[in-house]
Amino acid sequence: MANTKDLQVSRLFSVKNYVCVVTGGGSGIGLMAAQALAANQAKVYITGRRKEALEKAAQSHNPGEGGKIIPIGPYDVTKKADLEKMHEELSSKEKYINLLICAAGIAGPKAEPTEEHALSLKEKLWNNETFEAWNETYNTDVTAVYFTTVAMLPLLQAGTETRGHLSASVIVISSMSGIMRESQGHFSYNAAKGGTVHLTKLMSAEFQKVKVRVNSIAPGYFPSEMTAKQSDDKMKSHLPDEKVKEKGHVPMGRAGSDEEMAQAVLFLTKNAYVNGEILAVDGGVLNVVSGR
Repeated sequence: MANTKDLQVSRLFSVKNYVCVVTGGGSGIGLMAAQALAANQAKVYITGRRKEALEKAAQSHNPGEGGKIIPIGPYDVTKKADLEKMHEELSSKEKYINLLICAAGIAGPKAEPTEEHALSLKEKLWNNETFEAWNETYNTDVTAVYFTTVAMLPLLQAGTETRGHLSASVIVISSMSGIMRESQGHFSYNAAKGGTVHLTKLMSAEFQKVKVRVNSIAPGYFPSEMTAKQSDDKMKSHLPDEKVKEKGHVPMGRAGSDEEMAQAVLFLTKNAYVNGEILAVDGGVLNVVSGR
């Protein structure tokens, strides 16, 4: 039974001295997650394919006291050799990790299925998409999540041993796009994110035997290089309210904030009684767009 003072927010969501790894941590949602953890005194290793982006992110957003954002790599999560090197580097620095966040991802090809005649619809989709682009999207957004998690399992299990049963965990960044029935013009991305959602459920069930939890955050529109098409000199992106309102299906009428993503990350990191869940942080889009 908890004493009342044990239910203070600072205790409930403390990640002080946690060791965390974030793929795709140089920008977008990965960087938001890294900031949230480092701000609360965790040591956060970020990795990705662009060394300059990782270094800029770490230099611009280290909290200055307590926690820390540390770039490693660069590593390409779609390559087994890179994942093995990442595990070796982390093992040389740490005896365990408490949290892995798989945030690396790509958008893939886009073709709006707006035509009402089958011939023109076929031509548009056929000519604007390829097997190669579909495979690249699935490889990055699904397959890489699986192999990244598998590569980190020994360090994650060691993290559970430091803080108790099922305390170490993985947070997979999926998408509301993997839940809805609208293609949004990118069939390959939505199909891949649907795969990521189900992969989360599979890994949560199978990896609890090694005392590792797996959950997913399914974001709506958050500022990132995917949604805003660019980052500034601090690796942050801006998504104007009017761009979100134009979509016509976002009840909040704006993009999600860094703070709202941070709240989701800290919740799934700390609540060891949650396993295999898909947490939509979407501003209410899935209440409007068919899916669930």
